Amino acid sequence: MPVTQEVVMPEVRSLDALVRIRLRQWPQCLPGLAVDGPRGWLRGRPAEASSSCHPFLKLPGSDRLRTLPDGLWLNFGGTVVEPFVDILAVEACSSLANLLDKRSRFAPSTHSLLAVCPVPWLLAPFSPIDPTPRWQATGVLRHEPEQPLALPVRDIRVMYALKRCHYRGFTESQIPHPHEYFVPMDALTAEAAWKDPRIQALLARASARANFL
Repeated sequence: MPVTQEVVMPEVRSLDALVRIRLRQWPQCLPGLAVDGPRGWLRGRPAEASSSCHPFLKLPGSDRLRTLPDGLWLNFGGTVVEPFVDILAVEACSSLANLLDKRSRFAPSTHSLLAVCPVPWLLAPFSPIDPTPRWQATGVLRHEPEQPLALPVRDIRVMYALKRCHYRGFTESQIPHPHEYFVPMDALTAEAAWKDPRIQALLARASARANFL
């Protein structure tokens, strides 16, 4: 009989894949962030392994250029008449050029930024153990949606992960903008990184309420 050689596939093929695997372990409500709305923060990205439908960011009037953060948490607020959303994005940057590109997408601007939530994502369960549809958890929809929900972004916070060599150089020569937070890549890709007290302390500062007494 012919001998067949077993091919062993690597568990993680790229840094991007590892980042997505780790971020899927993070909870819906991140520790340290202020909880507003009926349920607080919802994880929009990365999607569950069984789903490819998740929220994204875009400029008004644009149907092509989209921003797809590695991680995206949304906190819905306001009313059904005047709804809005606050966001926390997580971006893993493999190079300095990649960092500059991603920073430009979240730079302060006179343009509005929209968070778009597709219908399948809104209809999906809140979590694997809670069958409540996400649209009910947002608190800004009266009825089951038939069209994507596009909301203006009120507040933006972004956590960037950099390789150690880039992280060291950035901390020595650069000043982050008020909405930016930086961590070494290996801190983000560590198992259960969100339980790291240093990550939790950084997330606590990423809340808008941290600016108030």
